[in-house]
Amino acid sequence: MARRENSQSRREGRDQKIRPGHVLIVCGAEATEIDYLSGFKEKHRARIKLKGKVDSPENLVMYAKRIFSPDEFDAVWCVVDVDHFDIGAAERAAQRAGVELAVSNPCFEVWLLLHFTEHRAYVTDGKAACALVARHVPGYDKTKLDYAQFHAGVEKAVQRAKALEPGNPSTGVWRLVEAVLRR
Repeated sequence: MARRENSQSRREGRDQKIRPGHVLIVCGAEATEIDYLSGFKEKHRARIKLKGKVDSPENLVMYAKRIFSPDEFDAVWCVVDVDHFDIGAAERAAQRAGVELAVSNPCFEVWLLLHFTEHRAYVTDGKAACALVARHVPGYDKTKLDYAQFHAGVEKAVQRAKALEPGNPSTGVWRLVEAVLRR
């Protein structure tokens, strides 16, 4: 019986404080990116902690800097969309703050689309990107993303994202995925 109690207390202690080696990821949304990265974390046993906050990319960088603790995390990333934001300001803030950015242009659905197909044509906006994803994931709902639908295509998505030119469409999520998988 003592053995079970000790095991339980060790598990609880582990859950209370994140050990070094973990990555803090702040997402500019509270659903799609969080759902995807939560599934990614579980499937790959990735050592990440996720926070969602709807705000501008520049404000997300400042928030990430504020909550980042080098005693708890090795790195901090922000996952943001271009949408209608000034990404240049966010990039400058991130560089000053030591925060990595994973920017998707125009939105995170570009990353999701690359799990299924190479896509280089201009994407008008988030609604158009969701429609493109729905061609491969019938009934796609950005508020209830199931990572299992994307898992098999992660490696292809990384390759396809690396091949994209800067601009629309593009995504830097591949950099985050590679960084997390290296840990």
